Amino acid sequence: MPDATNQRLLEALLDSWDRNNTVLVNLLRALPEGGLEARAMEGSPSIAEMFTHIHFVRLVFVLEDAPEFARSLPEEEWAAERDPDRIAQMLNDSAKVVRDALKNGVEAGRDMKLHYDHPILMLQHMIWHEGYHHGQMKLALKVAGLPMTDQEAGPVTWDVWMRKK
Repeated sequence: MPDATNQRLLEALLDSWDRNNTVLVNLLRALPEGGLEARAMEGSPSIAEMFTHIHFVRLVFVLEDAPEFARSLPEEEWAAERDPDRIAQMLNDSAKVVRDALKNGVEAGRDMKLHYDHPILMLQHMIWHEGYHHGQMKLALKVAGLPMTDQEAGPVTWDVWMRKK
């Protein structure tokens, strides 16, 4: 991918992935006491389980679509991890795996192995998937009586997307 315009586009796409992960980790860090256990309704996954699911899904898609970048999968997809530092490390680790696979796929100009015609489609699907769960998490907090105000959530979520470098 020697063309400067293409390289700049790739860097913007990778930056969007980095920002997406930053938003998730920031949300994790901003959770009120008891937030990891919150659920939108009985039988729904807890916020902790949604975070570990996101980590798992990232690794599964890399395994299936860019196996040369695959890492070991966690034993459990919806784990009820209670240590925010451990969850943050998991998210940061899987974000790097995805980033490396995407960067390599775009630079090599190759399709993904199973699900996507192009690595950018995998990136878009993951961001959409994680945004979906982000909304579920905020709903679970409201239902649990632990809502995050826009003043609390904005600087650690929306502002991350909108900040110019």
